[in-house]
Amino acid sequence: MDSNNLILFFFLISLSLFFYKYLLKLQFKYKLKYLIDSDYKKPQSFHEQPISILGGAFIFLSLVVLYFNFLLFKNLFFLEYLSFCTFFFILGFLDDIKINIAPKIRLFLMILILIILIINNNFYLEKTGIEILDIWLEDSKLFSLFFICLCFLFIINGANLIDGYNGLLGIHTLIILINLFLINYFNQNHDLANLLFFGILILVLFLIFNFPKAKVFLGDGGSYLLGVFIAISVIKTSFENPSVSPFFFCILLFYLFFEVFFSFFRKIIKEKQTPLNPDSKHLHMLLYKIFLKKNYSKLKSNYSVSIAINATYLILIIPAFLMMNNGLFCKYYSALFFIFYVFAYKISNAKSK
Repeated sequence: MDSNNLILFFFLISLSLFFYKYLLKLQFKYKLKYLIDSDYKKPQSFHEQPISILGGAFIFLSLVVLYFNFLLFKNLFFLEYLSFCTFFFILGFLDDIKINIAPKIRLFLMILILIILIINNNFYLEKTGIEILDIWLEDSKLFSLFFICLCFLFIINGANLIDGYNGLLGIHTLIILINLFLINYFNQNHDLANLLFFGILILVLFLIFNFPKAKVFLGDGGSYLLGVFIAISVIKTSFENPSVSPFFFCILLFYLFFEVFFSFFRKIIKEKQTPLNPDSKHLHMLLYKIFLKKNYSKLKSNYSVSIAINATYLILIIPAFLMMNNGLFCKYYSALFFIFYVFAYKISNAKSK
């Protein structure tokens, strides 16, 4: 680690200690209710006392410091990261400060922002590993735009959907970023690996205050921010490492993607309701009910969900990581994830009743 990176390393640690130790105390002292989650009745809520939702603001501030450090000292400008992360953090942060946006309008704004940013950054997918899709992506700019918008929407909304339990989204993001860092590091993509390393550090600093007992939440701004950061990092890693199977990246993003996909059709087909409204029947929520039935406390049930899901996910992706260059293996192994999720959901749904 060079001297500039060492200074940045300690600066981010100092910034986090100042932010979490002092600013959060000031927030409660002056009762800034717009940045405190005290709504215990919503389906996604599993805490029993007011918690700050400034975690996303700290991560965003740290990323801005990181981006401009690369610009000033290394002449590197990660424009995709800065533009996507800024707009989506702001969109989520509006909800954190109690500016309520109807689900349909929010979805429209997401799509509009994505279209503008993707076109301006010329940020398109080149291959998926599925021949017919690759042909369509190459032949039609409109289809390519539609497809990558859909990918972003699934990942961003997936991140927002699983957020709410201590460490669930944070640890899940950490596992994904570590995988991406290792891929880029071993393939000598040092600039991207360096960015991901500091992204991991920022996330670890947040998790210290979020898991197992939460002193701070991500908020919608934070969950949107992590979702878009993951999406960009996966796409850039795919660009820089063409030998890695696209299906490996599908495996890496499986939980975020399939949680939204499965929930969408479950609500329409089984629940007969709009898929845009929240409910309490997602896999992580069913597991929470199971842990409560085992006489776990609410806090222990909360963080046990994060441990159970992320430990299972980590174990399952290890074979894929070792075989990431084998497209045939990753293709068939990705199908195993779909089967595993459906069975896990059915068993959890039965045991939670």
